[in-house]
Amino acid sequence: MAQITLRHRFDDSLSAVEMGIYSLLAVLLSATILAAIASACKLLFDSVIHWSVATQTLRVLNELLIVLMLAEILHTVRISIRSHVLVTEPFLVVGLIASVRRILVISLEMATLGKEAAWISDNAAVFRNSMIELGLLSLLVLVLVFSITLLRRYPPAAGDAREV
Repeated sequence: MAQITLRHRFDDSLSAVEMGIYSLLAVLLSATILAAIASACKLLFDSVIHWSVATQTLRVLNELLIVLMLAEILHTVRISIRSHVLVTEPFLVVGLIASVRRILVISLEMATLGKEAAWISDNAAVFRNSMIELGLLSLLVLVLVFSITLLRRYPPAAGDAREV
């Protein structure tokens, strides 16, 4: 009887610690999201003032995609706090956003590389490596989209959910 009481108290204590950690994580993620939004706003404002919106668009988009990734992670933490279940789909969405973000960054780098007048052998190697990375990222995007589609079409049964 004493062991059962001790186990319940220990379980309650660990549950409280877990809630505290998730809550602290949620606060820190929220602060990071606000800082990233402020950074994107400043970048956009500076580009409008200096008439360089066309060249800074991808950098602003990059910042906003980071905000979107952080918000999706915060959403996952919120679900974990509420239901005590680790949900897979938000992690797949974060991976999808990160992959698309990287594809956009590589595309901008390659566009900048292509505008250079001199095409040296180092540029050719960088271009080839970037194309390989783009191909792998495209494959990863397809796999992630397929995984998300499967998760939505065939959701796990209530008993299959893994408790956090």
